[in-house]
Amino acid sequence: MNRKTFLQQTGMLAAAGMLYPTLGRAARILTPKNGDAIGLQLYTVGGMMDADTKGTLQKLAAIGYKNLESAGGSKGLYYGYKPKEFANMVKDMGMNWRSAHVGGVAYTVSTLMKLASNAKDSAQIKKYIPFIEKMPKTANLQENAQQLADDAAEGGLEYLVCAAIPTKTMDDVKIAVDVFGKAGEACKKAGVKFAFHNHNFEFVPIDGIVPYDYIMANTDKDLVKSEVDLGWATVAGQNPVELFKKYHGRIALWHVKDMDKATKEPTEIGSGYVDFKSIFNASNISGMKYFFVEQDAVGTPTTMANVTNDYNNLKKVIS
Repeated sequence: MNRKTFLQQTGMLAAAGMLYPTLGRAARILTPKNGDAIGLQLYTVGGMMDADTKGTLQKLAAIGYKNLESAGGSKGLYYGYKPKEFANMVKDMGMNWRSAHVGGVAYTVSTLMKLASNAKDSAQIKKYIPFIEKMPKTANLQENAQQLADDAAEGGLEYLVCAAIPTKTMDDVKIAVDVFGKAGEACKKAGVKFAFHNHNFEFVPIDGIVPYDYIMANTDKDLVKSEVDLGWATVAGQNPVELFKKYHGRIALWHVKDMDKATKEPTEIGSGYVDFKSIFNASNISGMKYFFVEQDAVGTPTTMANVTNDYNNLKKVIS
């Protein structure tokens, strides 16, 4: 048996793990330890990245983070650097820039308000209106898909990810499907993969239709992948493992986010109620390629101590 055939067959064993527990355990033994490549979504430390990009990256590398997913800030999508410049800086520190979050549509106060799923979300967004209005206009997938895909390729990224897009009405959802389809084509042309990131509102039914399921059903599975936010999916009443089974092989990226049981807000890994042990045991079913810690409590800046605890607590769970 050659190496390619061996890897293909062991991958099939992993997928069969939900039916055959013994084979599933055997397949996991063959999988590299996830703890060797814990990633971070840089939105978690967005303020620090804006204030001192290089210094913040050095601290993250010292903690042990290996993979990074970027998110724009006050200096633009890549913290004031060209994609290749940022990629080289990350690589010099022993880390890898794997993916980038970008907007689905042009962000204005009105589009952000449409992302709110309840009164609490709306109130939080309103607090940030002065900040939002000062943010530099950045490229978005609806208007600049090919540019963003080409930038991702320049930075050596594997994935370009839609951070958020309104799904309040079915018209919004259909716009999302159109944007994602075109983004997937642009990424394919550039040699990059495309995915979209969920919050809780993609699981809120509209006239009996769940936006997340509609998007998955109406986009090409080879061009549009899913980055499941484990925390927001859990808050929305979803079992991430069941999502993995339903969309086997299509959920390439995860946001590892814990949620406080009382407030339903992000908290340190290990302090909330998300069942990471069972989720990571099902990583083969998901088709997960990379996962990124994210702790993005609104109004409460995440500290480097939080990020350190996130890393250490997650490593205990998945080692």
